[in-house]
Amino acid sequence: MSVFQSLNNTASALTAQRLRMDVISSNMANVDSTRGKLVNGKWEPYRRKTVEFQPEGGSFSSFLNDAMNNEDATANGGVQVSKIEEDTKTPFKMQYDPENPDANADGYVQLPNVDPLREMVDLMSATRSYEANVTVFNASKSMMMKALELGK
Repeated sequence: MSVFQSLNNTASALTAQRLRMDVISSNMANVDSTRGKLVNGKWEPYRRKTVEFQPEGGSFSSFLNDAMNNEDATANGGVQVSKIEEDTKTPFKMQYDPENPDANADGYVQLPNVDPLREMVDLMSATRSYEANVTVFNASKSMMMKALELGK
C-alpha cells in the first residue's frame, strides 16, 4: 500500500460528497421550476436528481478475495460516482392554480417532485460525511508528519 493511498481514498470521497452536495443544491434551486424539460412538445417539471456511489477498483467480494489470497486488496480504494439519476418513482406534486400558464384544463399545475425537507436531510448527511472525511484526511496527514519527525 502506498503512503499516499489513504489520502487518495479520502480525496475521492471528498470529491464524491461535494458532487452530491452540488446535486442537492440544484434540486433545491429548482423546487418551483415547472418547466424543467421539453418532452413531446410539452413542458415537464424539473425532476429530482440523486447521486449513486460505487467503490473504485471493484466490488467488496473482489477485495475480500484479494485479501484472502494475500494480495494487495487496498491498491484501488476509494469511491466514485457511478451515476446521477432522475427520480422517476416519486410523482409530481399537483397544485390548483388556474391563473398559471402551465395549468392543465382542470386548473392544476404540476410541480417538481422535490421535497425541501428531504433535500435538507440529504444535505446534512453529505455535509457530515464530508466533515468526517476531512477529519480522516487531517489524521492521515498528521500521522505522516509524525513519521517524518521520527526520522530527524
